[in-house]
Amino acid sequence: MIETMLNKQNAKLGFIGLGLMGSRFLRRLNAEGWNVRGWNRRRAAALPLKKYGFAIAGTLADLVRGSDLLLSSLANDDAVRATYLEKDGVFANVQPGTTILDMSTISLDLSVLLHQEARNRGVEMMDLPVSGSTPAVDAGTVTLFAGGEPGTFNRCVPIFESIANQWYLMGPATAGLRMKLVANLLLGVNMEAIAEAVSLGEHLQLNRALLLDVLPKTAVIAPAFLGKFQKIKVGDYSPQFPLHLMSKDMNLVHSAADRSGAVLPATSATNHIFEDALAENGALDLSAVTTYVQTLAQKEMSIS
Repeated sequence: MIETMLNKQNAKLGFIGLGLMGSRFLRRLNAEGWNVRGWNRRRAAALPLKKYGFAIAGTLADLVRGSDLLLSSLANDDAVRATYLEKDGVFANVQPGTTILDMSTISLDLSVLLHQEARNRGVEMMDLPVSGSTPAVDAGTVTLFAGGEPGTFNRCVPIFESIANQWYLMGPATAGLRMKLVANLLLGVNMEAIAEAVSLGEHLQLNRALLLDVLPKTAVIAPAFLGKFQKIKVGDYSPQFPLHLMSKDMNLVHSAADRSGAVLPATSATNHIFEDALAENGALDLSAVTTYVQTLAQKEMSIS
């Protein structure tokens, strides 16, 4: 079992899921001096990361059995279910006393199941979703929302200090995930609103470049969106937070709202926009929804 406070001298960390976010978290932990290994479902995609000086485990079982603390950053429910619950997955190999921090944004039902399985195996688990995309991970400025036991949260503070600039224990199991859904509701709705604002500005014959320079300097634009304006301006939609993940998260928000009784009309409308935009832009950054909104206006003009 891990000592009262995690420390870099004796803790063995394993990181599961080395995509856009996970690979960056792994690099930060390694750079901060942690003894960390990685594992990815597609091993070939993870091998280039060896150049940063950390090991890639050959199998998930090897990583799990050799780690005191596991972190995971996986794309969706299917990936999490396969990684944690299948016969050769995390829970088939985890040792009692291990701590698990799952940073994935998944359904509340699946998160509840993971917490239950962890308790059954004597494992301490926290849902630990992240607010912030790849530039924030690189800079160590993400925010972490935790759900779980205070003792586990406090022991893991040294980890949080290495990857984030603020972290909050939101409550018991799944509270961190619930907070992430609240935050991502704002992310999705605001990004779609920015797309509409840009479209309106263009239709009002404002200079597009000037519009995109001035709008992020106004009080109505949150810091998380400042970098999106340059992407829109130059047409660079390389993914920082892919549109397909934003759409997935909006579907999770919609499902949580239905089950809780919340009525979210703007969110529902945004959800439909992101779903429709996926056909051409799913792998691009969520700011690519701007191009989709522009095509809507073009379609309307062609019909009229």
